[in-house]
Amino acid sequence: MAGGVPGEPLGEFERVRRFFAPLSGPGGLDLLDDAAIVDCRAGQRLVVTADAIVAGVHYLPNDPPEFVARKLLRVNLSDLAAMGAQPLHYLLTTALPTALGSDWVAEFARGLAEDQRRFGIDLLGGDSVATSGPAVLSLTAIGEVAAGMEIRRSGARAGDLVWVSGTIGDAFLGLALLRGAYQQLAPEYRARLIGRFHIPDPRVDLGRRLAGIAHAMIDVSDGLIADLAHLCETSCVAAAVELALLPLSPAARIIVDGEPGVRTGLAVGGDDYELLFTAPAASTKAIDDLSSVLGLPITRIGKIESGTGVRLVDADGRTISVDEPGYRHF
Repeated sequence: MAGGVPGEPLGEFERVRRFFAPLSGPGGLDLLDDAAIVDCRAGQRLVVTADAIVAGVHYLPNDPPEFVARKLLRVNLSDLAAMGAQPLHYLLTTALPTALGSDWVAEFARGLAEDQRRFGIDLLGGDSVATSGPAVLSLTAIGEVAAGMEIRRSGARAGDLVWVSGTIGDAFLGLALLRGAYQQLAPEYRARLIGRFHIPDPRVDLGRRLAGIAHAMIDVSDGLIADLAHLCETSCVAAAVELALLPLSPAARIIVDGEPGVRTGLAVGGDDYELLFTAPAASTKAIDDLSSVLGLPITRIGKIESGTGVRLVDADGRTISVDEPGYRHF
């Protein structure tokens, strides 16, 4: 199987020709040249982001290669969504142990192909190297947004409401399940939570539609409280988030009902890849309409204030202490 048994060893150029050239679009020039060519349409700006994931840090070494590929692509698409951009292209760099072999790469490429079709993007190029350490995968995504319509972290204003898409904490709980927690949870709920850890759902459509509505936006990767703190610091404001308002999936709610203390952990757990944004109260109807059109919950969870920092509060406004606001990379 592709989870670690190598296929016939391939050289770098044969690997590119067999697995990655079929993923290239016109700008990628069949991956035969030193670089790609990208057009920028009049009135548009290119939005560029890069993220890397490492085996044993961002995904489990035995995760299916298809899931790894889709997670790698989607965490980058989530960054584009947070700027209100439409995805166009990406570049890929892989540093893989030789033990993974061509079977692993073939399944990895199939995962990329599946999401390329879903999100309407293509591969421009990149690099592939071998490593004696864990697999390291880096992807650079390129999108476009109408000039002046990008949504940045710096626009939040005191009085704005704080909103978040989807549900919070599912990926955090999914990883806990993979590590042996919550054995009593029903299989259908286990599958839902683990699926959210393996394959996030970047809110690309929502991000584009929030242009002209959201004052500031960020995606939730390190944890809701930590990422809101990044937004607040950039905007020179503070925020209060009501713990009871955090949107939970049915599976997460079952766990929280059994262990109420888990709810605080969901606010700092990370890997949600939902959109967290601020908007004036006057935009509430427009946001509710978007939620209805997209069939996606968008929940008000707090408010932007003057000052600094982010407070997690209970229903009476009392501050709830948290040990760490989110994932720390260093």
